[in-house]
Amino acid sequence: MSTPYDNSAAVVVLPAVGGGRLADTSLRRWLARGELNRLDAPRELLARVLGALNVPYPDSGLAALRMWGQTGERPTVWLSAADPVYLEPRLDHLAVHAQDAESVPPADLRPLFDHLQRTLGGDGGIGFARLGGYGYLRAAEPIATAAVPPYVAHLDMPNAYLPMESGADAYRRLTSEVEMALHEHEVNQDRAARGLQPINGLWFWGGGYAPEQTSSPLPPLYTDDPLLAGYWLSNSAPVSGWPGDIATCAASAAGGFVATVPEKDGAAVLEACLGELAGLLEAGRLRRLVLLFRDGVEVSVERRHRWRFWRRDSEYLA
Repeated sequence: MSTPYDNSAAVVVLPAVGGGRLADTSLRRWLARGELNRLDAPRELLARVLGALNVPYPDSGLAALRMWGQTGERPTVWLSAADPVYLEPRLDHLAVHAQDAESVPPADLRPLFDHLQRTLGGDGGIGFARLGGYGYLRAAEPIATAAVPPYVAHLDMPNAYLPMESGADAYRRLTSEVEMALHEHEVNQDRAARGLQPINGLWFWGGGYAPEQTSSPLPPLYTDDPLLAGYWLSNSAPVSGWPGDIATCAASAAGGFVATVPEKDGAAVLEACLGELAGLLEAGRLRRLVLLFRDGVEVSVERRHRWRFWRRDSEYLA
C-alpha cells in the first residue's frame, strides 16, 4: 500500500532551540546546513506534524480525539476541550495566559471542575469533567468553540480566536458564566496567596464528535501527547509512549517514525536527541529529518546537506 508520507523520514517534535539554548557548536553547524524557517505565528502541534507528513488535518472533534488518546476508547458524545486560562485585564483589553499541568496541578483543577459541575452542570444539557490534567465540556447540543488551544493564543487578545459564526453568542454566554463562577473560588484565593495566576476562565476549543475509526497508513508514533495519540488511534495506526530517547524509537520502527519529546525536557535532552538523530542520518538509517522545535523553528535535514560547509550558524539558532 502506498503511503502519503516519506517512510524513510522521521518527524520529531523537540524542545525550544532558539535563544542560545543549543550550546553544542557542532550540532548548531549541522542544523544550519539544513533548510531552516520559523513560523510567523504559533500553530497547534498536531497541525504541524500532519503538515510535515502531508496528511489532512481534522475539520473538528479535536477535543474528542484528545480524550480518545487519554483513555484509549472512542468517545461517543459531543465534547469540547475546556482548558484553564488566566484572562489578564489590561488597560483596554484582555490577554490570554495559557496554563499547563505544572502551573495548574490536579489538586487545583479538580475542585474547580467539581464546582463548575455543581453550579453550571445540567444547565442547558452541559456537563464539566476533568480527566487527569485536562478539562472537558460535554453538551447535548453542539456549540461553537475556538479552533485552537490556548497556547496558540498565549499573551494575545482572545477575540481574534473566538468563534464568529452562528452560535458565538452561546459561547460568550457560557464563558461569562464560568468566569463568574470561578471569580471568588477558594482555589484562586489560595493561588493568589502563593503568588500564582488565578484560573478565572476556561478556553473552550476543538468542539465536535470523534470520527469513526478508520485504517489509514501512518508511521509509528512515540508520544505522551494525548491529541496526537488520539489521532493515531482513530486511524488504527501504531502509537506508543515516548520512550525517553530517539534510539529506542528508531530500533522499534521498521522505517520512518514520528516522535514528540516532552516540552519540559531541557537543553541536555535536546542535545542528546539531536546527536542521536544526526547519527541516524549519517549512518543512512534515515534519509531525511523534519525537526519541529516548540518555539516555532523548523528544520529539514538530509544527508547530502553535510556538504554545505559554508553554513555555520543561523539567526534562528543564535
